[in-house]
Amino acid sequence: MRKAIEGGTMYSCIFWGPPGVGKTTLAQIISHTLHTPFFQLSAINAGVKDVREAIEKAKKTKFLGSGGSAILFIDEIHRFNKSQQDALLGAVEQGVITLIGATTENPSFEVNAALLSRCEVFVLQPLQLDDLKQLVKQACSKDSLLQSKEIHIKAWDALVKISGGDGRKLLNALEIIIHFDGGQRITIDNSLVEEAVQQRLAHFDKNGEQHYDIISAFIKSIRGSDPNATVYYLARMIAGGEDPKFIARRLIIAASEDIGNANPNALLLANQCFSAVANVGYPECRIILSQTAIYLATSPKSNSAYLAINQAQSLVEKTGDLPIPLSLRNAPTQLMKDLNYGKGYPYAHDYPNNFATHEFLPEKIANQVLYTPGENALENKSRDRLRALWKDKYGY
Repeated sequence: MRKAIEGGTMYSCIFWGPPGVGKTTLAQIISHTLHTPFFQLSAINAGVKDVREAIEKAKKTKFLGSGGSAILFIDEIHRFNKSQQDALLGAVEQGVITLIGATTENPSFEVNAALLSRCEVFVLQPLQLDDLKQLVKQACSKDSLLQSKEIHIKAWDALVKISGGDGRKLLNALEIIIHFDGGQRITIDNSLVEEAVQQRLAHFDKNGEQHYDIISAFIKSIRGSDPNATVYYLARMIAGGEDPKFIARRLIIAASEDIGNANPNALLLANQCFSAVANVGYPECRIILSQTAIYLATSPKSNSAYLAINQAQSLVEKTGDLPIPLSLRNAPTQLMKDLNYGKGYPYAHDYPNNFATHEFLPEKIANQVLYTPGENALENKSRDRLRALWKDKYGY
């Protein structure tokens, strides 16, 4: 991206990252550097009509010889529906506009494939400690309120924790502390931050910076089998205008990660919830979300599938691409058969109980245990069956 800008051009792209990391600012910097017109829309309140008007304005600037294509910046582009996103396709393809979209959601799910294929995706990470320090330093030198105070930051732990890598939240917290202390010389330590900020930061949360805090509390309440807290945080998200598909998607993840095979129906219901929410929308979809969230909260829990894939991925990372046992390899040609591909593989259905003892893992990691059934009714049955089949091999 830097090379493109230094070369005097820019291509359509999507900035994907959490709140407060500078997505809008970065788009403005690009426009300023390239001396191109800059049009901005928010997907929260813009429609197809607004998109077309912005494209027409961009066409006029191109006709008047303003240089490169005008930049059309769309904040929270994941909130655009299919028809709104389709309205952008022609202008992007023809080079009438350079589209820069900003989203906190995975564009693979929320941006049309046709539009996504015409854009480069850049992943923006939460701000790190050095970034946050630089941000505070700049604010203290440029903001009139902060300039009038002598500020010394003794400890950063609490500030960093509260900001969560969100620069906007960090500056809000700093402003709260200044007003809370009221002095001319202010020494900021962890205790002052906790006392001044933790109970009051929500009052400054007008742009959805608590997005990740609330969804985290929501998921933890489901995991903790507390339907009351679950439905409370659901109501908080609905009141804040959270995208219902975002909530439904998190329910699907929770159904697999925290419930898993303790109740496989949870994943089915969560998946149906997503479809229903997409079809119905607000306000009625709140009932569907409530039903599903309460079902998940009151369901038996198991994270055995989650732990199993984590362990398996860790093992793959450590051991690399181990050779597949010859007995398990496909043998579509005579040469492969001559090389013993597929030799010795016992076809399970030819044996009693459709099971034949065999080593399926690569030789180097033979007998490795990656899945351990959880302690619940359904997985206890699975454990008993595995124990009967494999005897003592895996310690079930």
